[in-house]
Amino acid sequence: MTGNWTAQPSANSLWASTAEPAREFPVLSGEHQADVVIIGAGYTGLSAAHHIAKSGLSPVVLEANRPGWGASGRNGGVITAKFRLSFREIDAAHGRAMAKRMYEIAHESTDIVEKLVAEFGITSAALTRTGQVKAAHNETTLKAAINEADWMKREMGDAEVRILDARGVRDETGSDIFVGGVLNPGSGGIHPLNYVRGLADGVARRGVAVFQDTPVLKLRREQGGVFAETPQGVVRAKQAIIATNSYSDLTDATRHLQHTLIPFRSAIIATDQLPRNLAGRLMPTGRTYTETKRMMRWFRMVDNRVIFGGRGAFGKQDSESAVDALRKAMVGIFPDLADVRLAFKWSGLVGMTLDSVPHIGRLDERTLFAMGYNGAGVAMSSLMGRYLAAFVRGEKPDVGLLDASRLKIIPFYSFREPAVRMVAGWYQFLDAIGQ
Repeated sequence: MTGNWTAQPSANSLWASTAEPAREFPVLSGEHQADVVIIGAGYTGLSAAHHIAKSGLSPVVLEANRPGWGASGRNGGVITAKFRLSFREIDAAHGRAMAKRMYEIAHESTDIVEKLVAEFGITSAALTRTGQVKAAHNETTLKAAINEADWMKREMGDAEVRILDARGVRDETGSDIFVGGVLNPGSGGIHPLNYVRGLADGVARRGVAVFQDTPVLKLRREQGGVFAETPQGVVRAKQAIIATNSYSDLTDATRHLQHTLIPFRSAIIATDQLPRNLAGRLMPTGRTYTETKRMMRWFRMVDNRVIFGGRGAFGKQDSESAVDALRKAMVGIFPDLADVRLAFKWSGLVGMTLDSVPHIGRLDERTLFAMGYNGAGVAMSSLMGRYLAAFVRGEKPDVGLLDASRLKIIPFYSFREPAVRMVAGWYQFLDAIGQ
């Protein structure tokens, strides 16, 4: 076989340290036949495999590393029914009908995570649906958050969203730096690596062929189908699904899709387990939390540890400066953590698109894809697997703004990293001066 491939290191994360043992999958060798070959064993690829198999078709999943090696195993484990583009912005740009359809899709995504966890019995995923609080750092952002919440109640019928005053957010977080916030009850948290490993084990137990350490070096059409070439074998299939998201540049077979994404490195830190009295004061309701700054930080409590994450880890590898910035931001919110040791620090890539929403559909009559989750992918990628199965069956599901035809190539792609640094630097400056 041809092509270059080097195995990639795993993230040294809290999730990897606390996950259930990973099932060992074989390396593909020889020639295999399938209805669909799926490249990538993250949430998207495994959910697609599950729903395709339920349709009576035969999928084969090929993973370059191990299931969950990429974003699916190293994200923050936050589940939200949202897009980076707000529903109010969607309404203004595309009309009320589109906003409502996108609202429906967003809520389908959180529901499907719960269904998959239940169907495969993934208790180790520790799924919660306790809600998320958006905590405002000044009166301007609080007013904007309240206006958005009021609009959601009035126009989308979202009756469960609640406004919190400063005391309410202090009771929620244990921090007194916020002036108020908004509670969205439908959100939640999950152990992301246990979730993806549970999906991989579940589909394998139901007869789906999953292969690890099997990068696809070439993908080409031939004789009415597709041909996926790996270092030790090939898969011939009727259709192919590319489910590689921000890691599409690992091989030449999927590299062309990387030009539709701006990979933005996101860093996460996790503390040592806190003393019981301190852990009881911080985030006692067990929700997930975000703040309203442009360089948004998020945080949650898991097993008496504070997990704190956000954008800004520039470059291709973990960055000590990004870790230092996260720690400083964490201590700014929770001064009691100033002397607490960090037990874990890791990072991964978020796939950002020009229009701030994911995309799904056909590249051609034989090849499909779903990607570009913009930092809200745990739930949405799980749902996209179900929609990919519908496309495979020849259906045309209504995916709203997520339609593949709307996906744009990144202009001046070679300048993406300095452009990201420039924009992020401007956002950091605005946050620093309280704008």
